[in-house]
Amino acid sequence: MDAVKGHFDKAALAGIIARLVSGLALMVLAACASPVVMQRGLVRANPFIAPHAQVTSDDQRLPLDVWAAKKPRAVVVAVHGFNGYAHDFIYAGPWLARHGVTVYAYDQRGFGRNPRDTIGLWPGDGVLVSDLESFTSIIRRRHPALPVYVLGFSMGGAVTMVAASEGLKADGVILVSPAVWGWRAMNPFYKSALWLTAHTVPSETATGSGLDIWPTDNIDALRAYSRDPLNIKATRFDAMYGLVGLMDEAYDDAARIKMPVLYLAGAHDEIVPAAPTRRTMRHIKAPKRLVIYAKGWHMLLHDRQREWVYRDILAWIGNHRVPLPSGEEVAKP
Repeated sequence: MDAVKGHFDKAALAGIIARLVSGLALMVLAACASPVVMQRGLVRANPFIAPHAQVTSDDQRLPLDVWAAKKPRAVVVAVHGFNGYAHDFIYAGPWLARHGVTVYAYDQRGFGRNPRDTIGLWPGDGVLVSDLESFTSIIRRRHPALPVYVLGFSMGGAVTMVAASEGLKADGVILVSPAVWGWRAMNPFYKSALWLTAHTVPSETATGSGLDIWPTDNIDALRAYSRDPLNIKATRFDAMYGLVGLMDEAYDDAARIKMPVLYLAGAHDEIVPAAPTRRTMRHIKAPKRLVIYAKGWHMLLHDRQREWVYRDILAWIGNHRVPLPSGEEVAKP
């Protein structure tokens, strides 16, 4: 269970701190290195959807899962969290499909079922955002008569926020526990520790093992996550460094989002602290609906009360003004 509890943003950072205490002097003396960012290939063609994959403009095949509704009335592009993959939507995808919403979820570069030599490397903010923008455009062309929404979970929420402030072609965004714990929200010691490790031993990893941090109250989901070899359990320091930069960018871009926003958070989230979450909620100027679930954790889509989250999403997709079934909407975070 420790491997499960330690894979997320805050937990991995805490692991960095623990390792830093015993090795700080050595790392200071180490030869300087640079965080590694995955290299993007040459742009050769227009992106398209192949069987079980999104093929990008630089000819990368990003594995794709589709939960198709029999009679769809809307489409969702789902963007997974840090160290996860499209399997983050294993509960939500089928449920939404049964209720008339087709869901597409792809594995972002560096995660999941992508080539093993790329797993764990940070893809770069711009590439993650570009992949989402191009894929959403493909989906709009494939379903021209249906509204298309982007649902981003955790790191996927941060990618979605940046894309929504730029060229994302969607009818709205659904942010589920978005990762917004960036540089400005960290104390100086955390900032120094992360910068130092990313620039001296970037390929070293931390697991956060032994930390008492729970991402969800669904024990069965935690056990399944722990057994799944496609979920990254040990995080490279430079990948964590890249993630924090992305989270900071997402916070900065929140005020520039123009499309409707459904922002969902859990009162028991131990991964993304409450303070930056509430600041980000206030920072968004676009038409927005904000929900903080009293029994919710970080992995809202996996929680034991997850169906309330699904019903809120479904209701909002159908009508942005309708009362949300959970009754847990907040006016002022």
